[in-house]
Amino acid sequence: MPSVNEIGSPILKSITERWSPYRFSDRTVKDQDLRSCFEAARWAASSYNDQPWFWFVAKRESGSAFDQMHKCLLETNRTWAINSGVLILSVIRTTLEHNGKPNRVALHDLGQAAAHLSLQACSLGLQVHQIGGINLSVARQAFHIPSGYEPCTMAAIGYPETSTPTNEQEVKNDAKQKAGRRRKELDSFVFADAWNQPAEFVSK
Repeated sequence: MPSVNEIGSPILKSITERWSPYRFSDRTVKDQDLRSCFEAARWAASSYNDQPWFWFVAKRESGSAFDQMHKCLLETNRTWAINSGVLILSVIRTTLEHNGKPNRVALHDLGQAAAHLSLQACSLGLQVHQIGGINLSVARQAFHIPSGYEPCTMAAIGYPETSTPTNEQEVKNDAKQKAGRRRKELDSFVFADAWNQPAEFVSK
């Protein structure tokens, strides 16, 4: 796991141990672990309990299905994501199910579900690398996503590869993994009273 900058307050172990690998081992991700990850996502909070999230899932062992998912990635992500155990594509419904009105917070709700999934994966010894670099039109066509629904992101799931790199690309990816996890200080984004005025409790 890459190093992290100082953690200022106690937080869940799965948060401190979660990271985004660029190298994955060839170990198979068990179906029961995948089910647990999506069960965790299922219990995320959402506006009106609308649960506007959907996922397509392709395991590496599935062959053509995995290849189809892999082709939805932009080229820069294909080189490392090809080795993950599972690729998933997230989709949101853009309107509320109960009244058909636009759901302004659908992406927010998807983010919560994706975070639940990632932390559950970490607790099982897996890691999830979220991916924004995808071809949305290719994804829509490949998976026949209807109007009213939007493909959003992809993620690679698997067991991190920590062995010594054997080629130039692995060396580059390994360097990315070891770059460390840096986070902004709380007082740079937790405000009170006025913009850019840190809340008093964050500096105590």
